[in-house]
Amino acid sequence: MDNAGSTALAVVLVVLIIFVIIVLVRSVRIVPQARAGVVERLGKYQRTLNPGLTILIPFVDRLLPLLDLREQVVSFPPQPVITEDNLVVSIDTVVYFQVTDARAATYEIANYIQAVEQLTTTTLRNVVGGLNLEEALTSRDQINGQLRGVLDEATGRWGIRVSRVELKAIDPPHSIQDSMEKQMRAERDRRAAILTAEGTKQSAILTAEGQRQAAILKAEGEAKAAILKADGESQAIQKVFDAIHKGNPDQKLLAYQYLQTLPKLAEGTSNKLWIIPSEVGEALKGIGSALGGTNPDPAAPGGLFDETAAKTSGP
Repeated sequence: MDNAGSTALAVVLVVLIIFVIIVLVRSVRIVPQARAGVVERLGKYQRTLNPGLTILIPFVDRLLPLLDLREQVVSFPPQPVITEDNLVVSIDTVVYFQVTDARAATYEIANYIQAVEQLTTTTLRNVVGGLNLEEALTSRDQINGQLRGVLDEATGRWGIRVSRVELKAIDPPHSIQDSMEKQMRAERDRRAAILTAEGTKQSAILTAEGQRQAAILKAEGEAKAAILKADGESQAIQKVFDAIHKGNPDQKLLAYQYLQTLPKLAEGTSNKLWIIPSEVGEALKGIGSALGGTNPDPAAPGGLFDETAAKTSGP
């Protein structure tokens, strides 16, 4: 009898311990960071649990599955959309959203991810349906903005905030893609031809400008060289002139100096006729008399002048 009572007591204790463990497990809950939980008491909303440790009433309170409060990214499969010019394009969409109200996300909508997907599809068809293909391909920012505005307004009552909507790809029909590729190739060829022509034009302009500058610099250099040469010759002549006049020369010395310059005058190709002043001729007569000891013929006034002129004049 004692053994039976001891066994029954042991069973009761074991059952009691198990019951206590179950109660503790159901009473103590830990909510992780960036999570939120909705508590129902006897089937009715009671409160929303924030991150941390919380105590529930066993068998009375029920904790629903935790909701993720972080920003979520959902990529939807490509959707066929008809444009204003009756072309079917395939659009791939990505939606960024975040749960801001756990209660509304639990009770206002059954499946908020599916609801966001369907709402995105219908809104996308409405927006792109008012655009032609070219506008749809070039107005991604405008489409993204309109989608975000409509989705954010519609999902606000669900406790969801849509932060961004992106169009991953807009794929037109294959026939349109081939035409667009040909058009783009022709446009690239045209731009390349324009750039080549512009480059050739600029090169020709720069070459001509360089030649012009070189010709100007060459002419300026030659002009400066001629000026310097003329200045040098002028100074040399001036020095010779000053030296001669300082020595108080007579006509015989001047005639002798003139004779010394005749070979230099003969070096020019255009010297055909020399003009000798009469004073020089008279001086040459005196030089001839002094060297030869003979008097010139009075009947020949030219005398030595005429003979010298005959020898030195050109043909």
